[in-house]
Amino acid sequence: MNNGVREWYILMKEKLTGDTIRQIFSKNLKRLRALQNVSQINLAAQTGLTHNFIADIENCKKWVSPMTLEKLAIALKVEPYQFFLSEMHSKNMPDAFFTVYLDDFSDSLQKMVHELKNHYIQDTEDD
Repeated sequence: MNNGVREWYILMKEKLTGDTIRQIFSKNLKRLRALQNVSQINLAAQTGLTHNFIADIENCKKWVSPMTLEKLAIALKVEPYQFFLSEMHSKNMPDAFFTVYLDDFSDSLQKMVHELKNHYIQDTEDD
């Protein structure tokens, strides 16, 4: 492990608490849901969870089981790790870790463009 990665790992290890992880997860669930324009009610329908439970996760009142994490990842078409990406220490993060954020953003943007393209191309073909 190079020095930059080691320093970042130590910094993250010292600063992360259960509450911090819950906040990171909550923020990312909201972000990933918003990127795909999915409401809490629609996400609940896709996952078999209640919209109250999803609201509680997003408000850091409830935590997720591995099964719930899997359901959310499948419904939002993301990898489970994307719920745990933190911006907290981005200034101290080595370039190798920062590229994960860029790749995540790029993937999300490409999915959104693809869905919009399919939506509008299908709409124009139907006319």
